[in-house]
Amino acid sequence: MASPFRPAVDLLAHYAGHHRDRRNIVTHLVGVPLIVLGLGVLLSRPALALGGLALTPAWIAFALVAAWYLTRGRLGIGAATVLAMGALVALAHQLGRGATVGFWLGCGLGLFFCGSVVQLIGHYYEGRKPAFADDGVGALVAPMFVMMEMLARAGCFKGLIAEIERRAGPTMLRDLAEPAPATR
Repeated sequence: MASPFRPAVDLLAHYAGHHRDRRNIVTHLVGVPLIVLGLGVLLSRPALALGGLALTPAWIAFALVAAWYLTRGRLGIGAATVLAMGALVALAHQLGRGATVGFWLGCGLGLFFCGSVVQLIGHYYEGRKPAFADDGVGALVAPMFVMMEMLARAGCFKGLIAEIERRAGPTMLRDLAEPAPATR
């Protein structure tokens, strides 16, 4: 496994190499947030009260990954990813707060499972296994990739997108009758 401390452009280009089919990318726009939300729900317990705030494993994990995103050398995409993930973690706490153990566990596992199924459908279209299967850091890169793809649709990060496409190739719709092209 390569270093998880590579620059954002290197991480995103590697991840993009596993995600060139546009249908796969669209499934990630749904599946990755569901997985993050599900993990947030599952990690929303136990809570330790600290001066009116609830410290949970979810917030501790969020702080660690937020620091990672913000130190990958692309502050814009890092900050956007942190804001989106922070919103998902806050929503996860709302879902888990005061819920019965059955609801909390069912909600967290259900969201995680549904997101994973959506991801696997996307990788069927891609014809490749998920990026994290080769490089575990792909699980951290996925939210940053999704945020980049969402904001690219609004015209943001044109230079970053161009560099990633130069390295990973253009997006396409793979003919399912043909074998998947090799990962760049």
